[in-house]
Amino acid sequence: MIGASGPSHEEMIGRLVGDLRPVRRTRPPLVDTLLWTSAVAAFALVLTPRVNFDALAARLTAAPDMWLALAGSLVTMVLATIAAFMLGLPDRDPRWALAPLPGLALWLGASGLGCLRAGLEAFGPIPTHEIIDCFAFIVGFSVPLSGLMLLLRRRAYSLRPTLNAAIAGLAASAAAASLLTLVHPFDATVLDLGVHFIAVGVVVVSNGIASRRFGGA
Repeated sequence: MIGASGPSHEEMIGRLVGDLRPVRRTRPPLVDTLLWTSAVAAFALVLTPRVNFDALAARLTAAPDMWLALAGSLVTMVLATIAAFMLGLPDRDPRWALAPLPGLALWLGASGLGCLRAGLEAFGPIPTHEIIDCFAFIVGFSVPLSGLMLLLRRRAYSLRPTLNAAIAGLAASAAAASLLTLVHPFDATVLDLGVHFIAVGVVVVSNGIASRRFGGA
């Protein structure tokens, strides 16, 4: 009990809040999504000098599965990006993590159809340097994109940081795989496709592990 000579309630409250500073509100998730996807578009512009547009157009118009696979990776990127920024807010439904599934299903399905369409040729070998280049491209572009997403989410507070980080990794790797299409306009063999998705898996798992390493749960 506070004695007659002690501070009043108003004085106590004043002392408690006197050193508090205003907290900047987080940006709306859709604004962060626009900022992040703009960075992906900037990477695409940087790659433009390396793009063989004739080969790219020929590939995308050769069969429906070609452009459907690219559309699937782009839809996965956008939906996973929105989900990652949504999950960064503590009041959002965790089912946002399911948002990328339609795009992922289209991406996987169309890529698989492409291998079936190519038949036995899809099982042909590819040079080792191409395997390394594709893997390095996806992982290499995913690292700065994951870092940018972490920067944009620095004032967010997720109740499920590991899940949030994994979805962010999916967004980054889907973006990198979409960018790879620009400079790798060839039919994918089964091995080539497998390398792509192993790289995606590495990025997703790495993001989740990094979240635990740096204080996630």
